Amino acid sequence: MKHGLIICMLLIAFGLNAQDNIQWRGTDRTGIYQEKGLLKEWPAEGPELKWHFNGLGEGHSSVAINDDKIYLTGMIEDTGYLYVFDLSGKLLNKVKYGKEWSKNYVGPRGTVTVNEGRLYIMSGLGELFCYKQKDLSLIWKKKIFDEFEGSNITWGINEAPLIVEDMVVATPGGKKNNLIALNKKTGKLIWSTPGEGDLSAYCSPMYIEEYGIIVTMTANNIIGVDAKTGVKFWSYEQTNRWSVHANTPIYSDNMLLCTSGYGKGSVMLKVTAGGKAVHKVWFSEKLDNRMGAMVKVGDYAYGSGDKNRYWFCVDWLTGKIKYEAKGMAMGNIIYNDGMLYMYTDRGEVILAKENPEKLDVVSRFNITMGTAQHWAHPVIYKGLLYVRHGDTLMAYNLK
Repeated sequence: MKHGLIICMLLIAFGLNAQDNIQWRGTDRTGIYQEKGLLKEWPAEGPELKWHFNGLGEGHSSVAINDDKIYLTGMIEDTGYLYVFDLSGKLLNKVKYGKEWSKNYVGPRGTVTVNEGRLYIMSGLGELFCYKQKDLSLIWKKKIFDEFEGSNITWGINEAPLIVEDMVVATPGGKKNNLIALNKKTGKLIWSTPGEGDLSAYCSPMYIEEYGIIVTMTANNIIGVDAKTGVKFWSYEQTNRWSVHANTPIYSDNMLLCTSGYGKGSVMLKVTAGGKAVHKVWFSEKLDNRMGAMVKVGDYAYGSGDKNRYWFCVDWLTGKIKYEAKGMAMGNIIYNDGMLYMYTDRGEVILAKENPEKLDVVSRFNITMGTAQHWAHPVIYKGLLYVRHGDTLMAYNLK
């Protein structure tokens, strides 16, 4: 009996390890990671660089990790490629998937989504691909703008495909097919919703499981739809000058934080009526994060501004600003075990203690390799910090 219990526990442990699945902003799109035993302070020159890879081409997508394999996209000339690495940085495979965004701020945008032996990629041109994880053979593909009467947006669609049960969800942004759900195995349409008829707004949608609703931000509205049918339950107007809402909303305990840049600010909505309605709890014009996202830790949320060039801490429940910290470039943010990890658009990586009273910086170092903009969101996995800067992927030892 004892030996059987041990074997059972080992099988569970190995099974959980095999199911490790880092997608856009972690396992659940919140930017919260669950590693233990990481350094609380870095050497003066920064953490040890374990390995790096040059030759990805251009792009802004982050790494996805599943079953100890790293998946990442890049563009060489005008063609998109999917790369597969092991955890030591060895290139295991590389496949061409099609044309990529080459008009402005070039290269892939959306992070790969891995699910049940399949890889899902949305190109900046609006082509949705499904590949077999084992050998990178193509299973199906859809040109979502052509097939669902949508149109692309100024800086190219930026979306990490969302998997909900047997569906993959995407945003063509058409009047009729504003948000769609396809069968994840075949690509066949399951449902579509007209939503508010807005264009896509660079937002990767999220799923609130307890209410069975999908939430995303389109050009002028935040919308919530029934995941089973696509019926729109509610919408809330959220606009800015350029119709950019690139941050996935954050949900916790019936509260939904939606933040946008260009001076628009953040709105906190309360989800009511079993997910079928929302109302405003608070609004803050100062919290205008453009595409760096925010993280919720306890009763507070942390992130940077855009027009309002500060790093902020805000009370989750009331919207009261706890601090405004100057002196650093804006950027994106993730969290792990009491520490904030900030990657600025000037290439500085900053480690700070979780502290609602002040921005408590402990360590910092500069990214000196790579190309173009410092926009890809970093990832923490098995003691390593993965930072993508254009053509280069770097892995830093955090233990």
